[in-house]
Amino acid sequence: MQDKIRNFSIIAHIDHGKTTLTDQFLHVTNTVGASEKTERIMDSNPIEKERGITIKLAPARMEYKGHILNLIDTPGHVDFGYEVSRSLAACEGGLLVVDATQGIQAQTLSNYEQARALGLTIIPVVNKVDLPSAEVDRVMLEIMELCNCDEDDIIKVSAKTGVNVPAVLDAIIERIPAPTGDEAAPLRGLLITSHYDVHKGAIGLVRVVDGELSKQKLHFLSSGVSFLPVEIGVFSPTMRPVESIQCGEVGYIATGLKDIRSMKIGDTVTSHLTREKITKLAGYKEPTPMVFMELYPTDAAEFTLLQDAMDKLALRDAALTFQGTHSMALGSGLRVGFLGILHAEIVLERLSREFDLEIIATLPSVTYKVTTTDGIESLVQTPGDMPDPAQISFIKEPIAAVSIYAPKERMGDILNLVRERRGEFTKSSQVGQRMNIECEVPLAEIITDFHDVLKSLTSGYASLEYSISEFRKVEAVKVTILLNAEPIDALSFIAVRERAEYEGRKIVAKLKDVLPRQMFEVPIQAAIGGKIIARETLKAFRKDVTAKLYGGDVTRRKKLLSKQAKGKKRMKQFGKVEINQETFMSILKR
Repeated sequence: MQDKIRNFSIIAHIDHGKTTLTDQFLHVTNTVGASEKTERIMDSNPIEKERGITIKLAPARMEYKGHILNLIDTPGHVDFGYEVSRSLAACEGGLLVVDATQGIQAQTLSNYEQARALGLTIIPVVNKVDLPSAEVDRVMLEIMELCNCDEDDIIKVSAKTGVNVPAVLDAIIERIPAPTGDEAAPLRGLLITSHYDVHKGAIGLVRVVDGELSKQKLHFLSSGVSFLPVEIGVFSPTMRPVESIQCGEVGYIATGLKDIRSMKIGDTVTSHLTREKITKLAGYKEPTPMVFMELYPTDAAEFTLLQDAMDKLALRDAALTFQGTHSMALGSGLRVGFLGILHAEIVLERLSREFDLEIIATLPSVTYKVTTTDGIESLVQTPGDMPDPAQISFIKEPIAAVSIYAPKERMGDILNLVRERRGEFTKSSQVGQRMNIECEVPLAEIITDFHDVLKSLTSGYASLEYSISEFRKVEAVKVTILLNAEPIDALSFIAVRERAEYEGRKIVAKLKDVLPRQMFEVPIQAAIGGKIIARETLKAFRKDVTAKLYGGDVTRRKKLLSKQAKGKKRMKQFGKVEINQETFMSILKR
């Protein structure tokens, strides 16, 4: 059986046509009938369809010319690189898809390097050759230089019109090697990803490395959980039950487990009987969350619903980490770790759509390493964790190694942007008509709007790839926002000392504009430790208490005004400023 199986994935930059090419494969191999023809079949999530991006890796099994082709569709966006690494580890080969109008981009390169490091066989494919703006010859030269291959090795296709798509399937059968598992050995399967089903419990996507997976009592080695599967099957591309999954194949196990944390991505699944003799498979490098936000439900009673929703999302998303937190202003919430800003946006959108939750999210922050005066180093993920300034010896911030692909003529603008964001240029090299600019930029500067500014500077032609390289010393301080002398944790932030005053003034001025006026005067302040660096005053509403007076002595008027002033002073002393959701949202979207 094994020599008739091919496991492959498609690696490409975002928007280079992976998902459209996949749809063509499903039609050419008759996996999906003509009546079911829809665009972007593999992107099942409504957010994926709307944004036109792939977020989750998705599997599909196709039969073509007597062979079984298992495709694992991968995302292209920089925030979902961990999904790419998981799908590549389950394959023997990959299609390197490059857009004929754009050429090689930053993520094409990084995914290609990942695939090469895993020893995968690469088939280069130039897509969108039917477009009038296609520069096929230039792009083919770039690919030949990158992959060190001949012109004959590159396949020219149009995924939209279906031109030359069967040639790609033929090349997969000819060039990609068959799996090399031991069919006679005890069962060993690699858990690639998982999701939750209300009726079937936790469902795991598994690549069978050795042996055969049938309906028997199974065991996860890392978590130590044993279970009898409810159903096993393959994706074609919808879930189809089968009796057994052969050595080298990719399929799913419906475990029936209700605790979704018992399935650890990268775990080894084996038979309950042979669990003692089995050595674990290599698994995956754990994704490290780099951007942290605190999420609070607008209605405090919905906190348990938020926890439940995050539990369900975390099963599908190995990179999502969270723990409980509490704020004086917002009540109970969760501190959540994301891989990047797009990752955070997607999670917030899913919480709102799929679970109907209204969420307040704090400003994103990165992880700092803080060393106190007694020499103890600790990780600080949110401003609330920052120790007292007097106890801090020094602070280190994460530095990202950034690779930017952009047109040659935009290099000056990009270097100016890098310098503005406290970055340093390291080197550049020419790839075809474009430059690969490598530099080091603090992660805190990238997670706000670096990508958006870069795109607008280069009219959308630049692409960005980054990874954390080291932690470096920085003069950073925690800026606390105070309303009526009460600190508001959710609005506090960490900033570089030289920009702290500017950022403090900006947020204080914005708060003055958006905060509803109270019956008493409210001082809005930004402070570093005990020092106030910015202040605005929100004036009080003033009732005309002298309106009913007519004639008489002026002392009556003074008496009423003095009584009003005393009342306002007492209000200010005991009054609390309630911050409504709109105020939070307008500040956090700055």
